[in-house]
Amino acid sequence: MKYEIDIAGMKRELKLFKVADNLQIAAFILYGDVEITKHAARELLAKAPEFDIILTAASKSIPLVYEMTSQAGLKEYVVAIKNAKVYMGTPLQMAVNSITTQTDQTVYIGEDDVAKLQGRRVLIVDDVISTGESLKALEGLAEKAGADIVGRMAVLAEGDAYDRTDITVLGKLPLFDGDGKIL
Repeated sequence: MKYEIDIAGMKRELKLFKVADNLQIAAFILYGDVEITKHAARELLAKAPEFDIILTAASKSIPLVYEMTSQAGLKEYVVAIKNAKVYMGTPLQMAVNSITTQTDQTVYIGEDDVAKLQGRRVLIVDDVISTGESLKALEGLAEKAGADIVGRMAVLAEGDAYDRTDITVLGKLPLFDGDGKIL
């Protein structure tokens, strides 16, 4: 089953995937779709507050954040990753339980990235906000790093997340029952 969505004037067909007994989500995947990535970056930047750097979580939003950073004329962004690496020094970490991941995870930013965020106006960007758990983890990392969070953005908000007033999105992504009907 598929769902057609309009993202700020650009249409895409998204496959539905089961995440619970009577719940399916439409998978919005930026990987490999340069056209929608550039389009979404441009549209989000038009709505963005003033910022110094973007923070995102690995991994589907990385192409979007790269493109937003490039279009904004900036030189760097920060990605919270799911496994601590030796080059990170003593990383900051936050637990996260995302709807699209089967297990609890931890996201990390290294010492160099903490320095990039400290005292700066940070825009948090994700591809899709659903339960808000990934967003909460990114906020926690930014706060621990001493950043000033100036905005939260995503291409799409899934389900009830669309009604949140603290995020800016380009469109609503509905949830679906087991038969593919919009809930």
